[in-house]
Amino acid sequence: MSKRALFCAVVVAVLSGCVALGVSKYDDMFGPEQPQARIEQYHQGGARYLQSVKPILESRCVVCHGCYDAPCQLKLSSPEGIDRGLSKELVYDGTRLLAQTPTRLLFDAQTTTQWRERGFTPVLNERNQSEYSNLAGSVLYNSLLLKMSHRFPEQGILGKEFDFSLDRTQSCPTMDEFSSLAKRQPHAGMPYGLPALTHDEFKTLEAWLQSGGKMSQIAKPSVAAQKEVKKWEQFFNQDSNKHRLAARYIFEHWYLAHIHFPHLDDPAFFQLVRSSTPPGQPIALVSSVRPFDDPKIDRVYYRLMQVRSTILSKTHMPLALNDAKLSRLHQQFYAADYHVDELPGYEPELAANPFKVFKDIPVNSRYQFMLDEAELIVKGFIKGPVCRGQIALNVINDHFWVAFVDPEKNSNEAVNQLLLKHDEDLVLPAAEQSNALPLSSWAKYATKQQDYLRAKTELADKMFADGQRLNMDLIWRGEGENPNAALTIFRHFDSATVVKGFIGQPPKTAWVLDYALFERIHYLLVAGFDVYGNIGHQLITRLYMDFLRLEGEQNFLNLLPLSHRQEIKRYWYRKSHLSLSEFINRKSLIGAPTGIKYETDDPKQELYDKLHAVLKPVLNRDYDYQAVGKPLQALNSMSVRAINLLPQVSFIITKQSDGSHQAFSLLHHNAHYNISSLLNEEGQRAYTEDTATIVPGFIGDYPEAIWYLESEAAQEDFVSSFSQMNSESDYRALRAQYGIRRTHPEFWRYSDLIHDIAKQTRGVEYGLFDYNRLENR
Repeated sequence: MSKRALFCAVVVAVLSGCVALGVSKYDDMFGPEQPQARIEQYHQGGARYLQSVKPILESRCVVCHGCYDAPCQLKLSSPEGIDRGLSKELVYDGTRLLAQTPTRLLFDAQTTTQWRERGFTPVLNERNQSEYSNLAGSVLYNSLLLKMSHRFPEQGILGKEFDFSLDRTQSCPTMDEFSSLAKRQPHAGMPYGLPALTHDEFKTLEAWLQSGGKMSQIAKPSVAAQKEVKKWEQFFNQDSNKHRLAARYIFEHWYLAHIHFPHLDDPAFFQLVRSSTPPGQPIALVSSVRPFDDPKIDRVYYRLMQVRSTILSKTHMPLALNDAKLSRLHQQFYAADYHVDELPGYEPELAANPFKVFKDIPVNSRYQFMLDEAELIVKGFIKGPVCRGQIALNVINDHFWVAFVDPEKNSNEAVNQLLLKHDEDLVLPAAEQSNALPLSSWAKYATKQQDYLRAKTELADKMFADGQRLNMDLIWRGEGENPNAALTIFRHFDSATVVKGFIGQPPKTAWVLDYALFERIHYLLVAGFDVYGNIGHQLITRLYMDFLRLEGEQNFLNLLPLSHRQEIKRYWYRKSHLSLSEFINRKSLIGAPTGIKYETDDPKQELYDKLHAVLKPVLNRDYDYQAVGKPLQALNSMSVRAINLLPQVSFIITKQSDGSHQAFSLLHHNAHYNISSLLNEEGQRAYTEDTATIVPGFIGDYPEAIWYLESEAAQEDFVSSFSQMNSESDYRALRAQYGIRRTHPEFWRYSDLIHDIAKQTRGVEYGLFDYNRLENR
């Protein structure tokens, strides 16, 4: 008998013994469950976790179990997440009638016992501790063991027993339920739908679990980093009303960021949090659903808490802080000439409206602060909890560019007075908190939005009546050095990405954001969104975003000739629902002529060219699709038949003649007649207008297909075969030849290669990719 066969036979025997224990025998044999103290510093078991166990968990488990959308809420990305265990409750549930109690690690419960009281069940043994019971009583161990003891297909497509849909029914078994799960679903071992761990990896985790599953936190920040933390906390927590209001504004925009100090040789990241304790004391987190919820204490302190969990690409939003940034913030908020006589409160109707709360801070200061880190602010709704699922994302097109109004043009006295006069019209759905009635709310906000747009349009018609000032000078140029002035957003059906630069072929639509619009998007989709909210809250958020998207598109259209504005707008909203058509065809485009001279019958393309020209000094070219060499460059002009067969995000790894590797992202952009339908997106698809873009590097956090091309000849054959694809069978044949499927016997080797390349090329942006959306084709 081979070593492999002997090992599997032993595994099967052990599994049978575990299953035979049954429900009643666990308590009888090992005693009742009792949470254990597993997280400790400088202990032999904790050291083993950091050195040997954590790397395996990260590369094999956290790629699926790392965030809000982790199956069973099992987050294996930190000791706290492992100790908390799993839950049968869904975080993303678009059908719940009442808001759900939040279950955020560190914030909503502080001890394992508290998590047990909230329905979470352990994946590590919490009964009497012995080497045998630590394995027999561990859901984590038995899930790994189940996979090791059942042969997994090598290559090919997995059967229908494997369900990879995001809304699939989840088992989330307790140890008492595990034996029946193993009988019903012998294929359900972990990693689910992917190859098993190697023998050495399994034995490493087995030994760790057998000894009690002790864990330790990552190293504390360096002394130099701690000094930076102290300096920044002093900056954020000064006593005057002016300082406190500015700190509140900064926090409500940066609270999702992963802050780092690039001038230090320290990999630590930090999160800006609210605490009831001042700097110098241990952080006592203020637990609230939204960053502007009532903290229920007299004084809030803004602290920098070390991020101790694994960095995931899908939630990673790095923000660099240094002395130059400190000086910039001082100039924007503290040196500016304004006074704060009284600090605003936290009543929901007030706190959800930034135009009221921060009215004392000059508009120019607020807007310039957002522009300085525009990609970060947009990432908030791309990588934050709102952006998961097709219904949340079908409010945007699959590929579009974003530019911004220059702050000097957007903060004159007339604009300031417009915002003050219409601050009630700018109120956002978060004022109704997490339980909302969608239909009545939509009607109310539609009226308010229309009133504001009417006033904004009237003001713009007056300001630009001379036909001269509505020109390219309105576009913010990043002060000649800031690449945040131009962004590209890609939607990947149920996820999305934002990057600096105008990336890819000229898109169907574009946005131009002004201050009021940018601020409302942030407070709608980031600061004001509750992932645990009821169906009404989630629907009204999506419906309100319709208004904001339309406004951003209209700002772009207003730069075009009068003769083309309405025509292009109608094309963007072909076949739209009558009620929305009526709304978008009301007078929201300004009547003033453009001051831009156009020379062709394609002014939209000319405007794209002009945006490229004025922003050329700051355009990021890391993802320049024209820089992709032959033969892969041809994938940018594939036939529609071939494009329709593509998944949304594909990673292509090529091996160079010198043995090095290069990564590319192939993106499929779904075309639509319009994006005005909430529940019938399929009925609005314009399949014959789909496009694809290949760019160097990695775009997308959820790869759906992985391809490996080991030679230039393979690249040429791959491109040739792609261009000739006509059917699903053609696609599957190509996957069999060049694809790294879920069933590839060396899947994990290629996964490691992808992450090695990403680590080398992405720098501070690096984080683990998520495999929950890998296709089975």
